[in-house]
Amino acid sequence: MKICLVKTSSMGDVIHTLPALTDAAQALKDFSVDWVVEENFAEIPRWHFAVDKVIPIALRRWRKAPCATETRHQWQNYRKLLQQTQYDAVIDAQGLLKSAIFATRLARGEKHGYDRKSIREPLASWFYDKKYAISYQQHAVERIRQLFAQALGYSLPTGLGDYALARHFSAQQESTPYVLLFHSTTRAEKHWPENYWHEFIGACVEKQIAVRLPWGTPQEHARAERLAAGYNDVQVLPKLTLSQLASQIAGAQAVISVDTGLAHLTAALDKPAITLYGATDPTLIGAYGQNQHYLQADSMQEIQPNQAFNEFLRLLNQR
Repeated sequence: MKICLVKTSSMGDVIHTLPALTDAAQALKDFSVDWVVEENFAEIPRWHFAVDKVIPIALRRWRKAPCATETRHQWQNYRKLLQQTQYDAVIDAQGLLKSAIFATRLARGEKHGYDRKSIREPLASWFYDKKYAISYQQHAVERIRQLFAQALGYSLPTGLGDYALARHFSAQQESTPYVLLFHSTTRAEKHWPENYWHEFIGACVEKQIAVRLPWGTPQEHARAERLAAGYNDVQVLPKLTLSQLASQIAGAQAVISVDTGLAHLTAALDKPAITLYGATDPTLIGAYGQNQHYLQADSMQEIQPNQAFNEFLRLLNQR
């Protein structure tokens, strides 16, 4: 069976889709997927064994210059690639109007998606041939697993979903064990105060725990440099690709993270982690997987560094 999957963004949402592919590959003979995904996240689908072809879409970039010659050429190439294959099914796991218009509508094959009461943008369901009622009162991973099972006609497996990524990244033996700290996120209210991070890192150094700090933007790099200042056992990593970051996660003892897509990547790699949540309720969209722990409060300022460090020590001691 050959399907087209539409799940374009964000990083966490893309990662949340992977267990459904594992379910389908185990249930269906000769199952393979062509995946429409935003170009920034195109590395992720390639890590899953069931993905045959990745079809990058660049809506975020194209909308900045919709009339440019380059945009028109790239759109034509994207559309040609999308329409090359007649699919047994087209599954829109995004559930947004933009995904329905710019991807699902154009793909060749019977179109499946959430019904109008099961998605944020009900108009998107107008583009689907088959529509399914999927409860919001469950984790996003389970919603997508249910959508796939209903659309493709197999029984939903019991038990925790399997991202099937850990096997892709073999942990390299490091001379010095280390932990990773994901200190950056896109929204201000999801940040943990910098002085809290500094206190947490100081506690790690005192316990002779080596720390690595990744970053993605110049602002994040500057923060990482400030956090590492004065410590010998704290390393600011160079700028890394997603695949390189995944390798760093695979090699770490454990991870502590704010609410960011990299927390979901950590969960997908079965790496023990603590994720810090402020006003966000992690029950429905938090890091999903084995050894995933949450610290949650009404605001990030309420999660104290000593509280986070004590939980982190417990996590390390469980390994």
